[in-house]
Amino acid sequence: MRKIILTSVLCLISFTIVNATASTIAYANIDAKAAILIEAENKKIITAQNEHEQLSPASVTKVMTILLTYESLQTGRIKADDVVTISAHAASMGGSQIFLEQGQRQSVSDLLKSVIIASANDSSVALAEHIAGTEEAFVILMNERAKELGMENTTFKNATGLDAEGHLTTAYDISLMSAELITKHSQVSEIANTWQDTIIHRTAKGEKEFGLTNTNKLIRHYDGLTGLKTGSTSEALFCMAASAQRDGLELVSVILGSPTGPIRFQEAKKLLDYGFANFQVKEADPFEGSISVHKGELDFAPVATENTVNLTVPKGREVIIEEEIILPKFINAPMEQGENLGEIIYKIDNEEIARANLVLAQTIEKAGIFHNFQKLLK
Repeated sequence: MRKIILTSVLCLISFTIVNATASTIAYANIDAKAAILIEAENKKIITAQNEHEQLSPASVTKVMTILLTYESLQTGRIKADDVVTISAHAASMGGSQIFLEQGQRQSVSDLLKSVIIASANDSSVALAEHIAGTEEAFVILMNERAKELGMENTTFKNATGLDAEGHLTTAYDISLMSAELITKHSQVSEIANTWQDTIIHRTAKGEKEFGLTNTNKLIRHYDGLTGLKTGSTSEALFCMAASAQRDGLELVSVILGSPTGPIRFQEAKKLLDYGFANFQVKEADPFEGSISVHKGELDFAPVATENTVNLTVPKGREVIIEEEIILPKFINAPMEQGENLGEIIYKIDNEEIARANLVLAQTIEKAGIFHNFQKLLK
């Protein structure tokens, strides 16, 4: 166990602390049906309110649509310069839109930009159809990905977030997919932080410029904001997922069912302010260990963490970081450097705050006959 002493910072917002641990503090009085604040890298809950209550998410749904689009670009399933022909179904979407017409041709990059900035429903469906063939097939992909991310209380019915029976999720589940998006596809922040931009409408009648204005008002006045997505319908009320980063600490706050748009932004900001005032990132000390080797040229092999591990720890108090090591008793040679062997779990007050893979730090060759003979003589 390692003892870490951190500097004190005063929090200017009043919170009620209930059964506080070093890493999770619960408080009430967020003006919304549900809310949550998590640290993005490890998806660690910092504070929450009704975070598992199933609610309508409105256009915050599009976080999953955007995530699947970036993943499809990454795997080569689609390309940014692909030209998409707009279907009648996509063109029929109401609500927020860029007024695409049936038969119109738009690039994937322009469609994605209009979804992220302007929350365009028609563009969301056009992307869904381009990726999966139909919106219905895309929704299957959405729900499969949700399960992979641990979104156990989510059922998507469409790619847009328009009110539909059974289209439900939770603040916690939204925080999971939002964290996945901003940590694995950080390029989304450049678009999400664009206040105004344009795309070119390409129709049979010619080309014309179409303006986009961001639906996320926080980007104009919140320091460190990295995104992400707003939404509102008559059923869902006002919702958003907001992400921000300062001094290496990236947070995601989610608001569901707030009574007005301004209150939604105010409450998302309150959560982020609380997180930055009370928590900070501490790089974990390098792990140094070894593991017994059978049938190898070495009797013991070095073990290390796969990557640098950042821990989100509270400010203003002394905490002890506990480390739980999960490794087999031995490995059999040969094995390559970098092969996964187990895990290290970091805890504060017996509560997990992060975990990382433990890997073999050097290649271990299988012992030859001569080497085994030498060992026998010894």
